[in-house]
Amino acid sequence: MPGQFFRKIMIDSMEIIGYSVAGEESFVAIPSLDVCFDVGRAPDEAVSANHVLLSHGHMDHAAGVAYYCSQRDFREMAPGTVLLPDNLAPAVEELLNVWGQIDGNRPPANIIPMYPGQEYELRRNLFAYPFETNHSWKALGYTIIERRNKLKEEYLGLPGPEIVKLKNSGIPITYTINMPLVTYLGDTTSGDFENLACVQDSKILITECTFFEQDQHERARAGKHYHIDHLGKMLEKWNNEHIILTHLSRRTDMKIAKKMIKDTFSPELAKKVRFLMDRPRRSPA
Repeated sequence: MPGQFFRKIMIDSMEIIGYSVAGEESFVAIPSLDVCFDVGRAPDEAVSANHVLLSHGHMDHAAGVAYYCSQRDFREMAPGTVLLPDNLAPAVEELLNVWGQIDGNRPPANIIPMYPGQEYELRRNLFAYPFETNHSWKALGYTIIERRNKLKEEYLGLPGPEIVKLKNSGIPITYTINMPLVTYLGDTTSGDFENLACVQDSKILITECTFFEQDQHERARAGKHYHIDHLGKMLEKWNNEHIILTHLSRRTDMKIAKKMIKDTFSPELAKKVRFLMDRPRRSPA
């Protein structure tokens, strides 16, 4: 598409690559976590991820799922794994079957139906946690959680052999901590998921904000999308360190959107916010 660009955002050592324009295409890839939230039309950045986490089946978020699977096979990569709302799994399997008839080769894939609260282990100590959002039927958001075991305080400082002895005797010497790294809400409006600790405490929150103008509240409710007014009230209560806004319409002028963030959010919150589709500034010549 002429003028299309993918945005790259660095947060600490984590690179976030994406494209998200309402009704056109949405995907957000995080290579270090080996995930791509939604798949858009399956650009290379999505194909490179071993895991695609689909939020819902709307075309701008899911159109490239068959191409994603096919391209991984063409490039002699392992079959991709697609996590998706359970109601979409049969249709995606059938889609791959149809493309097999057209192409002569069914794209290999691991299609995993997901349910709210059902964890999926992406790799050792890294999990995808799905939760129900409020957009299309059974739409899901996802939190990527890193899980670590920590030695209990009373055993800190003990020599290694004593710790091993306690462990071998069956005494629980560790406790588990869950660290929500990234939350992706997909398309949604307000819902029960806003009360989840993993969402509120996620270090990075990737959330849509489709509507900004004051005369667009009804459109936001009808389409089940966030309006900036509600989003601001919600985010003020949360603990996210970084907030990335996605899914703006082409009708929304970026300069106006930035000004509205400044005017609507507290200064502390506004500092946390970035727009995924904000064009990076050019370096001085």
